[in-house]
Amino acid sequence: MTIDDDNGGGELRVDKWLWCARFFRTRALAAAAVAGGKVHVNRERVKPARVIRPGDQLEVTVGFDVVSIAVRSIPRRRGPATEARLCYRETPASIERRERIREQRRLATMAAPQTEGRPDKRTRRELLRFQRDQGKS
Repeated sequence: MTIDDDNGGGELRVDKWLWCARFFRTRALAAAAVAGGKVHVNRERVKPARVIRPGDQLEVTVGFDVVSIAVRSIPRRRGPATEARLCYRETPASIERRERIREQRRLATMAAPQTEGRPDKRTRRELLRFQRDQGKS
């Protein structure tokens, strides 16, 4: 088993923990996210070398999603995703927020006009004419 149970939970650098828990593909990406302010530990902006322990609360911004999690354990290695999911627990509010935002993005893409590809020469000229006329009024 990859979870550190024998030493009281242990501790690990936040960038390495995020990489082991599979929030980022590489440790360098995890360190860049932490340094860029995309990760907060116990509601504080931290540096990549910050040590985290079980019980800490993390807010991680990955793409469009903000994930709020509680650290449950410290992994010994970067293992499969099933083991990585055992290292944290996402808060119910975070799950609900992500689902709501996902639905909003889905509806926004459905509301966007559907095109059949690039406009041809005639359509492009009509678009330019329309945009020019809109700018005058």
